[in-house]
Amino acid sequence: MSEFMDEAKNLASEHSDVVDKGVQEAGQFAEGKTGGQADSEIQGAEQQAEGSLGGDDQGGQDQQSGN
Repeated sequence: MSEFMDEAKNLASEHSDVVDKGVQEAGQFAEGKTGGQADSEIQGAEQQAEGSLGGDDQGGQDQQSGN
């Protein structure tokens, strides 16, 4: 499992723009499905995913809050 995670982190760091976009889209989808009732939990999960996979676009979080 460790090798898999290492490879995932390597790929994510090489393609951080794609990772950030995917995490943001997943967050927007989840927010839409929950009707905004779990926004803080979803945003926390987005931040954790970005940190775990090497994405670090904090600006994306601010953009979502403004929607």
